[in-house]
Amino acid sequence: MGIAISSEKFDKTLLLITMILVAIGTVMVFSSSSDISLDKFGSGTFYFRRHILRVLMGLMAMMVAMFIDFRIWNRIAAPLFIATVLLLLFTVVIFQLQGNDSPARWLYLGSLPIQTSDLARFATILYLASYLNRKRDAIGQYTNGFLPPVLMTGIVMALIIVQPDYSTAMMIGVLVMTMLFLGRAKLSHMLTTISGALVVLIPVMIYEPYRLYRIKSFLKGLFDFSGASYQLQQSFISLGNGGITGVGLGASTGKNLFLPAPHTDFILSIVGEEIGFMGIAVIITLYLALFHRALKIAKGCTDIFGILLTLGLSTQIIFYAFINSAVVTGLVPTTGLPIPFISFGGSGLVMNLFSVGILLNISMARRTVSSRPSEARVMFA
Repeated sequence: MGIAISSEKFDKTLLLITMILVAIGTVMVFSSSSDISLDKFGSGTFYFRRHILRVLMGLMAMMVAMFIDFRIWNRIAAPLFIATVLLLLFTVVIFQLQGNDSPARWLYLGSLPIQTSDLARFATILYLASYLNRKRDAIGQYTNGFLPPVLMTGIVMALIIVQPDYSTAMMIGVLVMTMLFLGRAKLSHMLTTISGALVVLIPVMIYEPYRLYRIKSFLKGLFDFSGASYQLQQSFISLGNGGITGVGLGASTGKNLFLPAPHTDFILSIVGEEIGFMGIAVIITLYLALFHRALKIAKGCTDIFGILLTLGLSTQIIFYAFINSAVVTGLVPTTGLPIPFISFGGSGLVMNLFSVGILLNISMARRTVSSRPSEARVMFA
């Protein structure tokens, strides 16, 4: 079976959906960050200007990825994963040697803060797609098939927890289990692993007082609005103030130094206040449409690695979108995870756009010789 790449066949709908989300995000970053920018830096456009720069970097990354044959990622997945593990280790060690009390999450490339966990999430998806492609006949075996990727990705999660960044570590864990499930791993193996991980992680997660406070505030807020954390209370106020159609762009009161992180983790609250429930509904619909396009790309792909890579990259975007939505509406505890393409941009925005570029490249792949279509479509059987 051969696969040809045709630049005329890329998924224009996926590209359009992505650009609309980025455009909405750019407008909302400008609106939501103006007051906090003015208060911190004396300029109402400080964050906006940096966001524009990172959007441009992300679009360039997307264009580059769009014209790199996706099969190359299969060949370099393992060394890239190992390099990422070393980078995570380097970040933690350097911060420890410097005696730095701040989280060991970022390295700086010029003015761009690179959150190493963003690179780790991407590298983990590549590694799993490549591994499951090579070991698809052995994945049902615990020792020789299932256990190796669990141990390898467990190292990544442990290093991210040390940073500490529990939310991203948990999201990577969810992605790992999702991809193993898609790769036809045994459910019994997965449930055993999840149970063991929870036994270890829950005591670690609630050891920190601020993390326990988050959980308590979340549980109280489920039954009593006044018991919720200040940030969540302000999120509710903003969403309630917006109603169905919103108060209008730029007219939010929550962004006036009432709602913490109005341009990052809780930007969706400002979206709800300014363009209302209808605006949020449009954004959620766009995410669902993006995921639907990714499923179509995966279904039309004849390469197992391409299918798994498409599902992994698109699943991470939809997971982040819905977890963030659940946080701002009080359905899950505060996580600190941004909403893709909408939140103020950093390395996460660049990596998400890079991921879309890979999806666009996979969408350009077409079968030239059909030899084993049933195997190529095993994920959709």
